[in-house]
Amino acid sequence: MTDHGPARRMLVLVALAEFLAMTLWFSATAVTPALVAAFHMTGGEAAWLTMAVQAGFVAGTLVTALFNLPDVVNARHLFAIGCLVGAAANAGVTVSAGPGTAIALRLVTGVALAGVYPPGMKIVAGWFQHRRGTALGILIGALTIGSAFPHLLAAFSAELPWREVLFTTSGLALAAGILIVLGVRDGPYVAAHAPFDPRAALEVWTNRGTRLATFGYLGHMWELYAVWTWIAAFAAASLGAWATAHGRTLAAGSGSLAAFVAIGSGAIGAAVAGVLADRLGKARVAAWSMIVSGLCSLGAGLVFGAPPAWLYALIIVWGVAVVADSAQFSALVTEYSPRDHVGTALTVQTCAGFVLTMISIRLLPIAAHAVGWQWGFVVLVPGPLFGVLAMRGLRRMPLT
Repeated sequence: MTDHGPARRMLVLVALAEFLAMTLWFSATAVTPALVAAFHMTGGEAAWLTMAVQAGFVAGTLVTALFNLPDVVNARHLFAIGCLVGAAANAGVTVSAGPGTAIALRLVTGVALAGVYPPGMKIVAGWFQHRRGTALGILIGALTIGSAFPHLLAAFSAELPWREVLFTTSGLALAAGILIVLGVRDGPYVAAHAPFDPRAALEVWTNRGTRLATFGYLGHMWELYAVWTWIAAFAAASLGAWATAHGRTLAAGSGSLAAFVAIGSGAIGAAVAGVLADRLGKARVAAWSMIVSGLCSLGAGLVFGAPPAWLYALIIVWGVAVVADSAQFSALVTEYSPRDHVGTALTVQTCAGFVLTMISIRLLPIAAHAVGWQWGFVVLVPGPLFGVLAMRGLRRMPLT
C-alpha cells in the first residue's frame, strides 16, 4: 500500500469505521416486511424506506458541497457528527408513530450519511498519494460490506425482532464515530482545512478530467443502487420460480441471503480493482468493470428460474463488477481537483450520482411490473454504456 506504517493504520481504522457506519444505509430495507406489517405501509410507502435515504443523502451532499463543509470543517469531525445523527435517527424508527415518521427519520439518516461517505474518502486520500486507487478500493470494499450487513442479519436472524436490527446498526454507527475521533489523524496529502469559497462547487466542472470522471460515476450509479436495492426481490422471484417448478419450498430469508452475497461480493471487487487500477490505469479498470456489470444486467433474465447455483454465480460476478469501479471514479476526481477542494469535489460527484439513483431505484420496479423481474434489469444497461464512453474520453487525457 505504502512504505509508511501510519498510513496503513489510518486506512484500517477508517475502513473499519466506514463499515460500521454504513450499516445504517440498508438497515430498514433489510427488515422491510416487518416494518410494512408494523406500520401497515402501502407498497409506495415501503419503497420510500430506501428512497428516503437516497433523498436525504442527496440533500445532505448538496448542502455540504455548496458550503464546502468537507473542506471547511475537519473531515474527521464531520464524519463523527454524521455517525451520531444517523445513529439517533435510525434508532428513532423503533418508536415511530406511523409510516410518515419512519420515512422522515430515514430521510434524516440519509442526510447524516452525507457527512460520513465523502469525508471518509477525503481522509483516506489524505494519507495516500501514489496508491490512492488501492486505498480507496479497500475503503469502498468496507463500505460495501457495511451496506450488506443488515441483509445478513435479516437472512440468518429471521426471528430477530426488527427493532433489534435497527438498534444493532445504530450502535455500530456510534462506535464508528468514536473510532474516527479517537483513533484517526489527518494525512499530509490533502488540506485538512480550507477557507469557504462560494464558487468551489461550480469550479469542479471547469476541469474536463473532473467532469468526465463524474460522468463515468453517473453511469455507474444508475446501475449500482438499483441492483443493491432490488436484487433481493429478483433473487426471491427467481428462486421461487425454480422451487415451484421442482416442487420445493423456498427457504425463509433466501432473498436476503442472496442480497448479502451480491452486495458483499463487491468488497472483493473494490479491493482487487483498486490494486489493478494503480497498475493498469483507473479509467481502464473502471471501463472494464462497467462492461461486465452491464452484461450482467442485460443477461440476468437468462438465469431467472434456473437452479440456485446458476443464480448465485451470476450475482457474485455481478456483485463484484458493479462496485469494482466505484473507488476509481473517486480517485480520479481527487487527482484532477484542486488540493484545497478535494472534499467539495468528491461531495459534488457523490451528490450528482445519488440524484440519479433515485430515478433508477424507482424505475426498476415499474419495469419489473411491466415485463416481470426476469427482464426488469435491462433498463439499467444504458448507465454502464454511458460510463464506458466517458472513460474512453478520460483515458486520452493526461493529469494536469
